Amino acid sequence: MDHNVFLLATDPKDPCRDVIHSRDTDLKVKVFCVSNENFSPDTNEIQLYGYAQDKLYAFETINITPDDALDVVAAIQWYANYIHFPDMEILPEDPREGHHLAM
Repeated sequence: MDHNVFLLATDPKDPCRDVIHSRDTDLKVKVFCVSNENFSPDTNEIQLYGYAQDKLYAFETINITPDDALDVVAAIQWYANYIHFPDMEILPEDPREGHHLAM
């Protein structure tokens, strides 16, 4: 099995607006700090969630393709390691009260 290499594009004006890129595929995942901003999921994309140090993150794919769907969790795990929270639990649903299934 190949080991994925991920890169991170950061927004210097907004530390909560990172984009994870796969070096070898077309996978891109937006990172949102849901605790600090409004987040409205795109119904055409995959969303996953995770808590790190009491902050809720939403991860949303950008133009997902079937070939890239299996790498989404690996990208989020890579990001969790990057932010020094390797034990981040990846959640399939928005855990905020009143929100529905994300995928």
